Amino acid sequence: MSDLHVYEYAVLHVVPRIERGERINAGVLVYCRPLSYVGARTHLDEARLLALDPAADIAGVRAALRAVEGVCAGGDAAGQASHDDPGRRFGWLIAPRSTIVQPGPVHTGLTTDPGAETERLLDLLVR
Repeated sequence: MSDLHVYEYAVLHVVPRIERGERINAGVLVYCRPLSYVGARTHLDEARLLALDPAADIAGVRAALRAVEGVCAGGDAAGQASHDDPGRRFGWLIAPRSTIVQPGPVHTGLTTDPGAETERLLDLLVR
């Protein structure tokens, strides 16, 4: 029996001005069904964001990123999603929305530790 588990992940993009099509990576979402894990880690590079849009709402973007982490964490921080299972919360978070924080396409991988994988993906794709 393998200790490897399939997981899905998406990169969170910040798109300050949709008409220009520019974006920066600001986080990752990871879902591992076999381990009932859903997690998000975020990192906002303010200088890069302000280079794309000097008028960007830094506080608003940070609040949106914190909200994503809260939905992943579940409990009171998840708001209406507090009683949803991890798969439903992940599905809700990867659904396209017309907001400044947008999920990218979903990819898959194998891991023994989805929490550590979340950190690894953050380092690889965002920082």
